[in-house]
Amino acid sequence: MMKKIDWENLSFGYLPTDYNVRCYYRNGQWGQIEICSDEYLNMHMAATCLHYGQEAFEGMKAYRCPDGKVRIFRAEENAARLQATSRGIMMPEVSTEMFVDMVKTVVRLNQEYIPTYESGATLYIRPLLIGITPQVGVHPARDYVFLIFVTPVGPYFKGGFSTNPYVITRDFDRSAPLGTGCYKVGGNYAASLRANCLAHEQGYACEFYLDAKEKKYIDECGAANFFGIKDNTYITPKSTSILPSVTNKSIMQIAEDLGMTVERRHIPLEELDTFEEAGAVGTAAVISPISYIDDPATGHRYSFGEKPGPWSTKLYETLRGIQYGTVEDIHGWTTIVIE
Repeated sequence: MMKKIDWENLSFGYLPTDYNVRCYYRNGQWGQIEICSDEYLNMHMAATCLHYGQEAFEGMKAYRCPDGKVRIFRAEENAARLQATSRGIMMPEVSTEMFVDMVKTVVRLNQEYIPTYESGATLYIRPLLIGITPQVGVHPARDYVFLIFVTPVGPYFKGGFSTNPYVITRDFDRSAPLGTGCYKVGGNYAASLRANCLAHEQGYACEFYLDAKEKKYIDECGAANFFGIKDNTYITPKSTSILPSVTNKSIMQIAEDLGMTVERRHIPLEELDTFEEAGAVGTAAVISPISYIDDPATGHRYSFGEKPGPWSTKLYETLRGIQYGTVEDIHGWTTIVIE
């Protein structure tokens, strides 16, 4: 049985589901995995995560496929990224085995909320790791909870796979070169909220960041990685302040599979004028092609076309095909959760 939900008109928001899964870390070790139907956490007001930002999260999706099966995509990569974040901000690591087991469990428990294939919606999976020890000193917590909840979501951008305009911001930095930009922590997103709101007020889909140190190189597209395409080459920024996107990593491999050259390097701002196509890439948006990027400081507009380009379309369709089981998964990226 599936829930009676208007799958085709879902927003990218939060819709309650029946269960979440949790595991507590106490006395130096992880406990047993718990299944919970409560949407709330009973947490001390002095919890470390609330005062000193010791928290990390991931973003994944489960896909109801045309063959009737439900698949998840590269869960091991998300586990590895959470482990890297945990090392970066002094939290205990969640093993890959436990991470994947909890993802499978929560998807199966909430399978009635997995949208239909035809709707274009998906079941979003949100793993969250937080420090919960009560304290008012700046120290790593001793106690933690790792939980995963799910919620059905529609496309991140309302138009789905269509082009969107961006605007360069020089007044704000998402993260510092040696800061937490390479980790998936909430503080990075808090730092982007004001710039994002200003971009929306000006009619843009998202803000566009340059490197924090020199403002000479491309950094990130809001909360997503950037890519540019020219001369049969897929080019994406290399930076210590960029979150390593699982989707971007996958797209780079697909690009090579399709015969493209892949470059991960510094991209000077002025090089934007040479790209035939450009886009943002991440779990939420998958690929969001960019129509143009405005630079308010110079008045210049970098244009890439009003419709998604041929390479962006091919990369998008190939990745989505792998996720939905309609394109051969030659790299073994997907896991069938429900037959």
